[in-house]
Amino acid sequence: MHASRLTHIPAPDGVAPGKGYTHVVSGSGRLVAVSGQVALDGDGEVVGEGDAVAQARQVFENLRRCLAAAGATFDDVVKLTYFVTDVGHLPAVRAVRDAYLDPDRLPASTAVQVAALFRPELLMEVEAFAVVPEAGE
Repeated sequence: MHASRLTHIPAPDGVAPGKGYTHVVSGSGRLVAVSGQVALDGDGEVVGEGDAVAQARQVFENLRRCLAAAGATFDDVVKLTYFVTDVGHLPAVRAVRDAYLDPDRLPASTAVQVAALFRPELLMEVEAFAVVPEAGE
């Protein structure tokens, strides 16, 4: 677990604490950027059409696989950006997120409602930034 390299500042002086995210996360190491992931399986088929929980599970599983390919885990994530077609999906997304990330060390986050994603049956897309140790750290 690499989380000790990261510093979480939940609420800087004069900034109201956020619910379900950390305002500032910093760290040293190699930056890993993961493109927005959607609820497509390994064959490119939509998982959970119309089901925000099923789509969130697939999205976070895809994120996990992408992070692993770069030698990272969710412990290394410093920022998540959520694009949802309906902010009403956020409780489902957060519930699934909490199964993958330590709720006491959440990354910085941004959530944006969008009119549509690249396929109409997709309800969300999530991108991630992580910081992993340099070789030899």
